[in-house]
Amino acid sequence: MSLFGLFGSKNASEEKAEKEKNSVPWHALNSLEQLKTIVEESKTKPVAIFKHSTRCGISRMVLNQFESSYQLEDSQLKLYYLDLLSNRDVSDEVGFRFQVMHQSPQLLVIKNGNTVHHASHSSIQAQDLKTFI
Repeated sequence: MSLFGLFGSKNASEEKAEKEKNSVPWHALNSLEQLKTIVEESKTKPVAIFKHSTRCGISRMVLNQFESSYQLEDSQLKLYYLDLLSNRDVSDEVGFRFQVMHQSPQLLVIKNGNTVHHASHSSIQAQDLKTFI
């Protein structure tokens, strides 16, 4: 419990309500076969891939900021999450297939099978995704 609500952590019900409010419709990207699916999906709606390094504090900070400001529905844009440390081969193929040099954290937007936007580190802004819908 916090002192006068100023210090300390939130209680469990506050944390749950905040998570539900900012629920991000992540889809795990963990196989090379999914890249073919992403290319096909991108022909009907934009697809975004968020590459995250689970050992990097900066990547965690950017991911948290991205999640707190994300406002799109799954029907508007399909959003994939790639843990690049657990899926190094997938991360390497994303860079090759979509012609983007690897960075972490990194956000790619794919439309019609091609990269139409990519950003890394503090340049990653969830509100920028609205441009591609």
